[in-house]
Amino acid sequence: MFMAEMRRLAALAAFLLATAMAQAGIAQAGAAEPRSPRECADCPELVVIPAGTFLMGSPAGEEGRFDSEGPLHRVAVAAFALGKTEVTVEEYLVFLRQTGYQPAPCNHLLGLAWRSPRYGLAYPPGFVESPQQPAVCLSWDDAQAYIAWLNAKVGAPHSGPYRLPSEAEWEYAARAGTSTARWWGAAIGGANANCNGCGSRWDNSQFAPAGSFGPNPFGLYDMLGNVWQWTEDCWNPSYRGAPADGTAWTSGDCARRVLRGGSWSNLPKFIRAAARSSGGAPGQDVDYSGDAGFRVARSIR
Repeated sequence: MFMAEMRRLAALAAFLLATAMAQAGIAQAGAAEPRSPRECADCPELVVIPAGTFLMGSPAGEEGRFDSEGPLHRVAVAAFALGKTEVTVEEYLVFLRQTGYQPAPCNHLLGLAWRSPRYGLAYPPGFVESPQQPAVCLSWDDAQAYIAWLNAKVGAPHSGPYRLPSEAEWEYAARAGTSTARWWGAAIGGANANCNGCGSRWDNSQFAPAGSFGPNPFGLYDMLGNVWQWTEDCWNPSYRGAPADGTAWTSGDCARRVLRGGSWSNLPKFIRAAARSSGGAPGQDVDYSGDAGFRVARSIR
């Protein structure tokens, strides 16, 4: 117990040092701009999200609103860190090569699947065009397997600091201090995201490489559009009884988990900070499984 706690504290100290360096603008020699904290060689790049409060959900008059987005309620969120982008194909392949973990097919009918034959080999699904695309065709369970590997990397295999964001944390980070339907405004505009009607060159045809669009005010890329993103929460059809402290809602239909952000094939009404959906945790839903990925959160308390 003592050694486990020492490893946890050492990992936290290393992360907080990296955070302080990033916030102070200390960059590596030759870097064009300060880098976000990266705790280990295989850890994703993170952005520190400040603590704050916000109104979660959407007002009754918001265009494209679904009933599941209410009632509006105020949530207090503690400071945490979140992946600068979604986990990429390249990052997920490192995990597969080192562990031999085998994700289940995301579409048995079409044979869409990652292949991990061990011996340091791993291959993405056949539709992947770039290692910089977000890793998709992944279930909630597949995201948790990657996170467990990260926590082992930083010496905290049990109850480690890495996790999926809660649904409240995700929306707070997606809004980044704004209250409009999207961080850039109420209208979908042009070339702000990748969806079926977003005005990008990838619209309704393929995944864009991670980080293809400008960051929101918190410095996060691709929070809306491109791929659905898993959160920690169990599915509930409304916010009645939802936590007000920013933590994950761990009761309700836990065979289904909340997905956020919308994807390249969705209409603009899904590309809103408040829009929410769900998918089966093991990845049974063909409608979402091929378009679902995730970004990593990290506790800093």
